[in-house]
Amino acid sequence: MNFLLKPDYEKTKERYEAWWHNEIIDRPPVSIILPVEKPKPVPCKKYNTWQDKWLDIDFRAEEINAEMHNKVFYADSLPIAWPNMGPEIFSAWCGCGYNFGEHTTWSEPCIIDWEKDSDKCKLDMEHWLFKKTLDFTKKLLEYGRNNFIVGLTDFHPGGDHLAALRDPQNLAIDMIENVDEVKKMLNQSAKEFIRAYDFFYDLLRSENMPAATWTPLIHDGKFYVPSNDFSCMISNEMFEDVFLEGIINECRFYDRSIYHLDGPGALRHLDSLLSIKELNAIQWVPGAGREGYEKWIGVYKKIQAAGKGIQLFISIEELPLVFETLKPEGIWFSNISGVDDKCTADEVIDRIAKWK
Repeated sequence: MNFLLKPDYEKTKERYEAWWHNEIIDRPPVSIILPVEKPKPVPCKKYNTWQDKWLDIDFRAEEINAEMHNKVFYADSLPIAWPNMGPEIFSAWCGCGYNFGEHTTWSEPCIIDWEKDSDKCKLDMEHWLFKKTLDFTKKLLEYGRNNFIVGLTDFHPGGDHLAALRDPQNLAIDMIENVDEVKKMLNQSAKEFIRAYDFFYDLLRSENMPAATWTPLIHDGKFYVPSNDFSCMISNEMFEDVFLEGIINECRFYDRSIYHLDGPGALRHLDSLLSIKELNAIQWVPGAGREGYEKWIGVYKKIQAAGKGIQLFISIEELPLVFETLKPEGIWFSNISGVDDKCTADEVIDRIAKWK
């Protein structure tokens, strides 16, 4: 497989495949994106509403294509473009209202009353926003063919989908008063998500694309990013009773998976997640104002001790502490701030390659 924007793709692919198995072929994967020397102008366009901007698929694909060609995907960074339709697009396909802002989207709950509204919340693959996502994917494939990787959209199934259908505050109350309804809808939506995932996965694989998405990883089999941001609102007992089985089944469905663990409130569920045999890695995101590798050394060491891979976000100054506290197997340097030029990048890569 060849991509114009990633001429060393096969070597990088080998490093990620080793990483998935907590192994190393020469060094841990290191993602570094640099600007091209002579960037070309990126097209711009004005709109009357944010919705008009989000739904102008032809222009968005053209814009993404231009942005991709203005980057150097150095070391093990991957040229992945994905059809971003907002974080709750799957919930929109299943009946939620949908709103478009400048930089993000948000849904409107469609289950106001469990008894009256549950039957209204079903995946509709004829939904106009489903078709828009499909059009967006196909348009990116036209630009990406032989040039860059095209990935899956941000589905957000499971607990976050339930929070969108119901509203997070109402769902929190449901965990006490309507837990049977929550479990029933989770089971239904899990089957619907698999249908949606397989639809887009099959489309991308038919174009010889690896599985990819908003987290810049790849695998030739089924890969995705399980998550449950709602889990920060509930106890671990509730999490294990209601959501853990679904996450386990989701991980079993994939060939490779990395869990998106978002914020200190979700850390209470880490042990439960690490017990999932089929889960390959953890993406720990402490949140704005809580960054800093030193604060979370214990978390990273626990993840590594459980045999799971780590997506690491650090600064160049933190490299020595990483070398001191972790072992290289299973570490992916997803972002290293302070690396802004090829000379610095080469120096950092050399230091990481010598890490034993």
